[in-house]
Amino acid sequence: MKVPLLDLEAQYNPIIDEIKAEIEKIYKTHYYILGPQVKDFENQISEYCEVKHSIGCASGSDALVLALRAIDVGVGDEVITTPFTFFATAGAIYRVGAIPVFVDILPDTYNIDPTLIEAKITNKTKAILPVHLFGQPANMTAIMEIAKKHNLKVIEDNAQGIGAKWDGKVAGTIADIGTLSFFPSKNLGAMGDAGMCLTNDDELAAKLKQLRVHGESPKYFHKFVGFNSRIDTIQCAVLSVKLKSLPKWSEGRRKNADYYYERLSKISQIKLPVIDDKALTIFNQFTIACEDRDSLMETLRNNDIGCAVYYPLPLHLQECFKDLEYKKGDFPISEESSEKVLSIPIYAELSREQQDFVISTIQNHYKK
Repeated sequence: MKVPLLDLEAQYNPIIDEIKAEIEKIYKTHYYILGPQVKDFENQISEYCEVKHSIGCASGSDALVLALRAIDVGVGDEVITTPFTFFATAGAIYRVGAIPVFVDILPDTYNIDPTLIEAKITNKTKAILPVHLFGQPANMTAIMEIAKKHNLKVIEDNAQGIGAKWDGKVAGTIADIGTLSFFPSKNLGAMGDAGMCLTNDDELAAKLKQLRVHGESPKYFHKFVGFNSRIDTIQCAVLSVKLKSLPKWSEGRRKNADYYYERLSKISQIKLPVIDDKALTIFNQFTIACEDRDSLMETLRNNDIGCAVYYPLPLHLQECFKDLEYKKGDFPISEESSEKVLSIPIYAELSREQQDFVISTIQNHYKK
């Protein structure tokens, strides 16, 4: 039996004819750049995420850059974030000329530890950039309180958490700006790269729309230098179809997570994901912490079970950030997590037979 980490074929098969029909409409009009499907999809996301403005862009990575530029983060500014996340988070800060200032994570949720943030605030600090890792929101109550106290902006990196909630509020809509990624492996994935910024602020929305088209407004008139970061019309057509199934897919992931909790909870060598009482997660990944992680990973792969390490090296130890002068031991929880975490299949299309095979393989590995 093969159990991929993600099965896009199983996801697309039930809806592929509808997707093809929507793409055909674009072929007939040839409106490939910012066509009507873009605005339609932006409106659909605004409704789904309960936010006033949704501004599509070329990728989740670009969404972070656009968000930082929209709040005027630039050369020499400091932005506080987590070292335990995908590269794009700190990469975006670097790309606008600012300095990533890392704060360690909580050992249970893997999200940024709010109790460590204030100690890193200086007169150069411009913003806080928390990540809702693996689909679980960070503690936005605490983060927003700190930001308000110190007059800082906040950007939520919600690349992995569309539809997740913190204390009843939709993740990505609590801060000044939230960002989404529609990379194919995300819970709502495009047929290529695509991203989005979310905001309830009219002025920030207008600036984000301007930034994604070279900073022009009106056409051919530029008040500032922006980017060419438009979301493709075709991707919006695909995503609009898939969005209809997202609630069902998210619920399927939560049900699969419940089954893992039920069947894996007695294995002392692994720690299952801890979900904060105030969080509604969407399980973009189901990430366990395990003893002798690499050995378990080898066993799973030898049995054709997909798995992956998110993330094997924290950002503060990446070679490209060596000028920040961090060293091993600076963020011990992030470093320990990188040595123990392993993500296993969780997608909604996962059959009970496949999931039982994953579970039994893990159980048998630790019985040796």
